[in-house]
Amino acid sequence: MSIPRLAHFAAIASAALVAAPQAHAVALSFTGSLSMTMRIASETLEIPIPGSGVADVSSGSGVHLTAAALPGNTFVTQGFVLPVTDPEVFPIRGIQFTAANRSGSFAEGGRLHGVMPLVGIMKVCLFGPCSEAVANMRLPLSVVGQGGAAFVQAAVNLTVVGAPWTTGTAPVGASSVRGSARGPAGLPSSTAQVGGDLNLVTPIFISVSNVGPAVSIFPSFARTLLSFGDHPDCDDGTDNDGDGLGELPNDPG
Repeated sequence: MSIPRLAHFAAIASAALVAAPQAHAVALSFTGSLSMTMRIASETLEIPIPGSGVADVSSGSGVHLTAAALPGNTFVTQGFVLPVTDPEVFPIRGIQFTAANRSGSFAEGGRLHGVMPLVGIMKVCLFGPCSEAVANMRLPLSVVGQGGAAFVQAAVNLTVVGAPWTTGTAPVGASSVRGSARGPAGLPSSTAQVGGDLNLVTPIFISVSNVGPAVSIFPSFARTLLSFGDHPDCDDGTDNDGDGLGELPNDPG
């Protein structure tokens, strides 16, 4: 290649580098929750675990989210009990939940996805409330948000299958939930800034394996919701003035 042509090629390459989006990495505070949802018969049970912290967020343009890292022990609960009274789901009479998240790392690959394992146990209380249950099913949570299978040998053998987190669709049998990422005021491709919201989901397949072919006991999912930055009182998910009304525009105060 001649010197003039080489110089011309170098100039084009330099211009392309200048024009290319520059990577940005910032630390954004967030508030949010990690929740477990189980659909048993016609009832939907949800166990929320609130949390807050600081996420390391990367973007290719300063606003489009390309990667995020969350610290461990952001979402922690110890012995949370959710009573179950619906006779349609007997003999289940309660859910007891002890769990915490390990650190999470997410990156783009079509959708934002990645691993954030849970540690802990979900106890399904049978034939009585959790304080006096006749029998229990103890389900390990180590595969949730990570992948793999955990096996429980008991009177009823159980298998718990987990998967990584995604902002896409998480299916379990005929049921599914969908994640999302959006910017302030719902603007697309602008999540990595104050006012952005990240909704990661992961499926949990729980089955019985010693009573014939493996069948799902109940479709279950976990969801992690993050809101970046400090939200004003009118948009922080809380009834700040205690008048029983929600956020704007429902609460004129």
